[in-house]
Amino acid sequence: MNWESLDWEVLDRLRESFLTGSAANGPYWHTLTDLECYNFTYGERIGWKWDAVLRELKLLGWTPCGEPVESAGGESRPTILDWGCGSGIAGRRVADFFGPGNFSRLLVHDHSALAMDFAEHHGRRIFPALTVERAGRVFLDSAEPIGVLVVSHVLNELDEAARAELRALAARARTILWVEPGTHDVSRALGGWRERLRGQFRAIAPCPHQATCGVLEPGNERHWCHFFAAPPAGVYADSGWVKFGQRAGIDLRSLPYSFLVLDQRRGTAGGPAGFSRILGEPRHYKGYAKIFNCDETGVSELMLQKRDAPEIFKALKYPDGPMIYRWTRNGDRITSAEPRSEG
Repeated sequence: MNWESLDWEVLDRLRESFLTGSAANGPYWHTLTDLECYNFTYGERIGWKWDAVLRELKLLGWTPCGEPVESAGGESRPTILDWGCGSGIAGRRVADFFGPGNFSRLLVHDHSALAMDFAEHHGRRIFPALTVERAGRVFLDSAEPIGVLVVSHVLNELDEAARAELRALAARARTILWVEPGTHDVSRALGGWRERLRGQFRAIAPCPHQATCGVLEPGNERHWCHFFAAPPAGVYADSGWVKFGQRAGIDLRSLPYSFLVLDQRRGTAGGPAGFSRILGEPRHYKGYAKIFNCDETGVSELMLQKRDAPEIFKALKYPDGPMIYRWTRNGDRITSAEPRSEG
């Protein structure tokens, strides 16, 4: 697939289904061409969100855990289950980032058989040494542990039966990697899943703490936990992407997402003690910036004056990665800051 062979009418139809909500009514893939066109455009943008999440996990020093082997008293390479796989972009991004040799197999599942065909075929082509196959009903209904449960852009499309299946799969997972659009409603819904799973899992990211979600506390209904991924360099100058952005009504500079990474291991890398997370984007004014801050005490608006921490002030204007800091504060005013370093 390339820009010359792309079927723009297919993208128009898919966009209409996403905007009207009809995508929740059942499979919307009619042909493999639909999936090819989606994977090349919308799917690739989802891949950029996953790239941002995976880079953050590297910053935190996090890697997937294996699956227990009772007879050997150790761990085997984990299985990835890409549930609601669509074109399979999420599962492939995860396998590629951590290395396909670190997983035993990549399983794909979707309510569309056509989507599973596409994801299975492309996974096998890209990772010839990795077992890539559909997750059958025997596996989905079993109690077999799931090393890494990958979930991407599904919350708008789940009926009650699908939510029940996802809850059952989450209970079997050792780790969950979940990325969704950065919209208000979807992000808050994802926060609800965090709260339901919090007793079983440790929050690795984006949360800098293990407490209840401050965004979901009464009085914070207008807020939501979201972030912005950076598209690859050169996208703005690519005539194909420019045309896609104009036709789809998408601002190529804006790639909002929400996400959740959970791990059953206790003591694994995660939210470092005493650190805070900036939600959304800082708002800059003349000589100062305001941020919406998340830490173990909840969420609140803080102010940073440029003269108090000029380097941090500049970094907040041009962020290059997750904005995780340990603040020194005088009330709601930040007086100094320590960024979270890699490792």
